Amino acid sequence: MLWGIDLGGTKIEGVILKSVENPEVLIRKRVPTEQQYGYKHILNQIDKLIGLMSEETGATPEIIGIGTPGTLDPNTQRLKNSNTTAFNGKPFKDDLEEILKIPIVMANDANCFALAETKMGAVKSHNIDAEVVFGIIMGTGVGGGVVVNGKIVNGRHGIGGEWGHNYLDDSGGACYCGKIGCVETVISGPFTQKYYKSISGQEKHLKEIVEFHRAGTDQSATSTINRLTHFFGKAISVVIDILDPDVIVIGGGVGNIDELYTDGVQSAKEFVFNNGLETIFLKPELGDSAGVFGAAMLVAD
Repeated sequence: MLWGIDLGGTKIEGVILKSVENPEVLIRKRVPTEQQYGYKHILNQIDKLIGLMSEETGATPEIIGIGTPGTLDPNTQRLKNSNTTAFNGKPFKDDLEEILKIPIVMANDANCFALAETKMGAVKSHNIDAEVVFGIIMGTGVGGGVVVNGKIVNGRHGIGGEWGHNYLDDSGGACYCGKIGCVETVISGPFTQKYYKSISGQEKHLKEIVEFHRAGTDQSATSTINRLTHFFGKAISVVIDILDPDVIVIGGGVGNIDELYTDGVQSAKEFVFNNGLETIFLKPELGDSAGVFGAAMLVAD
């Protein structure tokens, strides 16, 4: 059986899959993260969740896969780049293994998303023999994960796939990472809404902006969505030039915008270093299950 834990800012979710060949969900359970109580409390919540899953199934894990916000630095063995800030700088893997008394294998949430959609979701259901898959999460932030021959590519620094902090355009402004004009500050959900406000003087949710654009009743909305698809294509063309993936799966709230698959892909075609674009762009199929399923699939690797 494959045990997986998806660690989120508000909830911790666990799943047990029957096997790699038959990934039937045997149990799926959640507990609150309660990060306001600190780092050690979150570790204990994970232990509590695993205990509840064991009680209900009568099974005991030999190894557990965990998807985390942020990345385990392969050199320092400490977590970094996590928006659950209590984890940053902490030896999370070592501390959790000390509590659980079993080995764990970790990857960040974007890598888990990419792995799950490759092995259980969009790539599998479309029966695509993909050597390289790039999984995108576009929402509050912009992240990504790389899967090559069914395995996650973490990289020397553990930041494989982090295209959200490549430079894109100065108009994005300052990023929390300390740089100016990151991909995340140009095409993430909050920054897209911020751009709309800057040209219209009004605050609207991204979903409303998309609706007004499609209705053709708001020129500011149309300018905002056109900007989004233009810069999406420009940003993803860099990933295509470097990795040349067979498939790109676009997840996250912004990834639900259909124009990314038409105008956005056309924009990428204009920027990519090739006389055509054969990359397959897919919508994800696992929804909010991708993170925890991907964590369980880490065990299979």
